[in-house]
Amino acid sequence: MSHPLPIVAEDFKHRAAAAATNLRIAEIFDRSARGKDDLRRLAMPELPHPLDTRELAARIKNHTLQNLDRYLDQFASRVRDHGGHVHFAADGTQANQIITEIAQAASAGLIVKSKSMVSEEIELNHALQAAGLNVLETDLGEYILQLAGEKPSHIVTPMAHKPKEEVGQLFAAKLGIPYTDDPTALTKAARKVLRESFRAADMGIIGANFAVAETGTVVIVTNEGNGRFCSSRPRLLVCLMGMEKLVPQLKHVPIYLKLLAKSATGQRITCYTSMITGPKRAGDFDGPEEFHVVILDNGRSHVLAGEYRDALRCIRCGACLNACPIYRKIGGHAYDATYPGPIGSVISPLFTSLATYADLPSACSLCGACLEACPVRIDLPTQLIHLRSDVNKDGHSPLSWRLGFKGWKLGMSSGLLYRLGATFGRWFMKIGARDGWKHKLPATGGIWTRYRDVPVMPKPFHKRWADLQKELDEEGKDER
Repeated sequence: MSHPLPIVAEDFKHRAAAAATNLRIAEIFDRSARGKDDLRRLAMPELPHPLDTRELAARIKNHTLQNLDRYLDQFASRVRDHGGHVHFAADGTQANQIITEIAQAASAGLIVKSKSMVSEEIELNHALQAAGLNVLETDLGEYILQLAGEKPSHIVTPMAHKPKEEVGQLFAAKLGIPYTDDPTALTKAARKVLRESFRAADMGIIGANFAVAETGTVVIVTNEGNGRFCSSRPRLLVCLMGMEKLVPQLKHVPIYLKLLAKSATGQRITCYTSMITGPKRAGDFDGPEEFHVVILDNGRSHVLAGEYRDALRCIRCGACLNACPIYRKIGGHAYDATYPGPIGSVISPLFTSLATYADLPSACSLCGACLEACPVRIDLPTQLIHLRSDVNKDGHSPLSWRLGFKGWKLGMSSGLLYRLGATFGRWFMKIGARDGWKHKLPATGGIWTRYRDVPVMPKPFHKRWADLQKELDEEGKDER
């Protein structure tokens, strides 16, 4: 029996509530995210100096971002020196057009694609298919989602929301195999299809976990080996990467490889680490004959110039998602964005528009678990607080919130209004209260009391102190 996510395109509050009511999916997300977070906690102490390593990774990224123009020029120059081609795309539309034209010029019949969140960001598959091109996802999770017509729900494990029973039903319907929910059998069925596709592919598309300015090298890591097949078998290879993926030198890569594997899945290192430096050379056994790198901006230069620059340090490990108590309860689809979880609540509004994702900065309890988990020490809680302020300044917050906080500001800036408000509040809270607790509040306060009670406002300290002084004075009179 299928258990689709009950998500509708409303605001985050409604999407989150809908996701949380699907108890089976919520349990799957919680178990998956909690398990990966536990593995991260066990793996990190294997580093000799975990905190120092994370601080070093953050400093290297900061340096790179501060000098990004220079490193982009250096990287592009090195790629061209090795026989590759470099294209700069201002936005997703331009990137899609560039890659589509490359594929059409090469008469690519079948395109195999490795997992890439940036390609999800610009909806590359839709653009290629609209142009009549045949593109196939080769990461197992992404392949399953492509068959199902669904979007990823996690940065690292895209089909975290999908039970094995649903996958069995999907394969039976799409691949024509007998139904089974055995993961090994399902994996073998997918492998058979994907292996034939690798052999027949004319073009491969990959992302980039890191790109080395010093050498013009693209680094990709996978646990399935599909990235290596995509980058070595087809005659044409295109790498689509965000401009923030650069590191200065090859010696910096191992630092991030260790942190990425441990933070994402608790591994010492991922199973396959591939480094691509230009097209195939004379004497090489495999590799592409033609190599293109498409470097995407799509809002990143805007982020680079502002106070949220640190968000570009992100290495897409998904650790903040796994640690986040909100993500664990509602999963990724409730965010209605390419990048879910804490990091998505920051970069989704920044890469697109604050108006589009005005509710995401509030999708956070500010518990700090994401900061503790982040391998490059991005202070996501602080950035989310600042984004909430931006939402309010730009007029994207609900009118009730804006009026409420203006009233609060007015009351807190006037002693008289503060005392009047406190007196009225205590009087109001006593109405309908039982045993010192208010069980139901009107308007937006009802959201709180729907799940919990509120204590009645006590008498303020200065009044209690005055009453105590009065009692003491009266006792003194009686003694005399």
